Amino acid sequence: MQAQRQEDPKYPKSTLLKSSNDLGWSTLFADLRSHSRGEGPGTAAPPDAEVGIVVRGSDEGPVTCKVAGSWKSARPTTGSIWLRQIGVNSDEARIGSASVQVLHLYVPTSVFTGLMDDYNLPAVPGPSIRYSCGVQDELINQIGLSVLSEMTCATAAGRMLVETSSLLLAARLAHAHSETGLIRSPIPSPHRLDHGRLRRVLTYIEEHLAEDITVADLANVACLSIFHFTRAFAAAMGVPPHRYGSQRRLENAKAMIATGRASLCEIALDCRFSSQSSFTRAFRRATGMTPAEYRRTLR
Repeated sequence: MQAQRQEDPKYPKSTLLKSSNDLGWSTLFADLRSHSRGEGPGTAAPPDAEVGIVVRGSDEGPVTCKVAGSWKSARPTTGSIWLRQIGVNSDEARIGSASVQVLHLYVPTSVFTGLMDDYNLPAVPGPSIRYSCGVQDELINQIGLSVLSEMTCATAAGRMLVETSSLLLAARLAHAHSETGLIRSPIPSPHRLDHGRLRRVLTYIEEHLAEDITVADLANVACLSIFHFTRAFAAAMGVPPHRYGSQRRLENAKAMIATGRASLCEIALDCRFSSQSSFTRAFRRATGMTPAEYRRTLR
């Protein structure tokens, strides 16, 4: 389902510059607005968590907001961030600068719910996000800039990028900007990576070492979401799935070197390395010697 949002009454004096309404995004809504000096009325509790990222700031005057009877104020410098939690009214807002451009990102509750299900956490953290003014968070800022770039010039992989970014944004809000913090539930997940699932995944890896294997492929074999599978696999094997796959390819390469029947270039390509030089770098990191040096030790 495409995420759409009508003209926001919270910003009646702003100018809408760009919107994600027609981009087909399903887990995040975004708009870019130019805000002018003045005062705005209070608004009802929002259904989504809102993140405002100042992409073109000003030092002329602060932005002041009244929330739950308390005033909060900060200067809208470029890169500063405003956070508004789900279900909290905003009483009043005052903008002291002549022109400020802000990227507004709206994260639906469903995104938080998905994270809670995947990681077996006890509650949806969206309503507990701290209302904050002018905070600095480089990770959120970089997520916003990536989303803004996609709004400005849409790409074929843009929807994938934005939907992944919405999960990372929700995770960052829950991890670093929650009032209560997250406490892992003592109840075991119903989607554990049991021996049967693990055996299927390891067998699949062995049978497809000569192919490109994605984490999504492995998650499908395990019948789990990508996020839960990655966490469960790492807990079971001690390394994340992509690293395990790389280790198995290097072990396969060592066996091929030992037979002496193929050139190092052929072995690199058979083991799905992009070039012999990338194969040599990975082999040296893992073993402390180059493939050629390893071959000489076997003679």
